Amino acid sequence: MSINHQLRLTGSGGQGVILASVIMAEAAVQSGINAIQSQSYGPEARGGTSKAETIISDEELCFSKVTKPTFLLALTQSALEKYGSEVDEDCIILIDSSMTLPEGIASKHVYSLPILETAKEKLGKPMTANIVAVGAINSLLHLFSEEDLIAAVKLHIPAGTEELNINALKAGEALAA
Repeated sequence: MSINHQLRLTGSGGQGVILASVIMAEAAVQSGINAIQSQSYGPEARGGTSKAETIISDEELCFSKVTKPTFLLALTQSALEKYGSEVDEDCIILIDSSMTLPEGIASKHVYSLPILETAKEKLGKPMTANIVAVGAINSLLHLFSEEDLIAAVKLHIPAGTEELNINALKAGEALAA
């Protein structure tokens, strides 16, 4: 079975979508799969719309930008409105449950999960929403083993936050199960 996923993760600056994208790419590498990661964000950095992309494939990768997203994560309404219109009907979309799906989004596969609420209320740390999202993405797409994903998370989080972030990962997996 061929692996070819073009993931676009979006939100506002400071929500950690870039780190989430880096973790997804790292998990691919941990799994022996090719990956390329890139990101962009506005000049306002914190609070402005940010976008990070990861391409995961068992084939050689020669281009670092997503051309046809197979998956879109949107953690803010403005990110969904900006990037949601760029996907086709086969793209899987994951949005936070606080958002409203605007008209004109073609996807037949939309999942609405309480990512931000889970991070804030269940984990007590809103900053873990990106890791909750990573767990949900992996649960929806079945990309990596739990061991490879945990190893990738541990490589990119501050020392001393391992338990919190692994709990966030598992909370995301449970949301999407």
